[in-house]
Amino acid sequence: MINWQDLFAAVALVMVIEGIMPFLSPDRMRRMMATVSQMSDHQLRVMGLVSMVAGVLFLVLSKS
Repeated sequence: MINWQDLFAAVALVMVIEGIMPFLSPDRMRRMMATVSQMSDHQLRVMGLVSMVAGVLFLVLSKS
């Protein structure tokens, strides 16, 4: 069964982590986004896959 409190806490944590870069260095964030917008779909998909796999591994390791 889904523990909604944990799900909301996880989403809140993602939002905090996602907000760190634009808060600390908005100019670097803009440059990074410009670089990402130049990448091919394949490169973005690979980056997304690597990120998801790393996230699942971290989650599994944190639960053991």
